[in-house]
Amino acid sequence: MNVPDHLRFADSHEYFNPNEGESGTVGISDHAQAELSDVVYLELPEVGRVVAKGEAVAVVESVKAANDIYAPISGEIVEINEPLGEAPEPVNEDPYGAGWMFKIKPSDPAEIESLFDAETYRSQIS
Repeated sequence: MNVPDHLRFADSHEYFNPNEGESGTVGISDHAQAELSDVVYLELPEVGRVVAKGEAVAVVESVKAANDIYAPISGEIVEINEPLGEAPEPVNEDPYGAGWMFKIKPSDPAEIESLFDAETYRSQIS
């Protein structure tokens, strides 16, 4: 399972890439996309929405089930990956690249430290 060392992970399997300046990229982990199998639809949050850590902010539907996507940290949604609304395949094919879902500007950067580092996340999913 691909778990990049520079990412942080929520126990609900969302990742946060903090290396984006004022905002960070959020998506689901490789483990999560494999569990879901083929993603067929995404409902992404609205830009400008302010969310709390753990709040359901998006929905991913696969051939197996529909699941909520939770905000890994509190903040403002500053961008969404609009092409995924029409073609969600990158969520399965490249979850840490083209399959990112939204960008969030943290309101409390200290929350990032509460997320799992890659090593801890690997131990959680193995």
